[in-house]
Amino acid sequence: MRLALYQPDIPQNTGTILRLAACLALPVDIIEPCGFLLDDRRLRRSGMDYLAGVVMMRHHSWQEFLASRRDQRVVLLTTCGNLSHLDFAYDRDDILLLGRESGGVPPEVHSAAAAGVRVPMAAGSRSLNVAVAAAIVAGEALRQTGLFPGRAAP
Repeated sequence: MRLALYQPDIPQNTGTILRLAACLALPVDIIEPCGFLLDDRRLRRSGMDYLAGVVMMRHHSWQEFLASRRDQRVVLLTTCGNLSHLDFAYDRDDILLLGRESGGVPPEVHSAAAAGVRVPMAAGSRSLNVAVAAAIVAGEALRQTGLFPGRAAP
């Protein structure tokens, strides 16, 4: 399982997601262009010393990212998803894709995803912080697949 960030534009969120990935042993794909330099001090501050433990691959474009996948499904985390993240059956090789904080992903990315999942929220709520959504969905995906570090498969 992997996390993928589509053109991230807030370095603090990216740093937090990279820290999450290090703690959960999830590799990360960064799909550029980013809205900041990857050595940004704000990214380093939120990622702390965990950044050294992240397996990260950078892709210069969406097309380059697509070409790098083996037969892995892309599962898009989206407020437009018609399926709760709790009702989706994850695979061990899934790529959990997160969109830009400021605008999500374009239609061609939506259509390339095998599924779009959303985190259920209270009525009137618009969206979660992207790093929080990543943690919620990654936690459920890892639980379902038995990939949570330090835990036996269900």
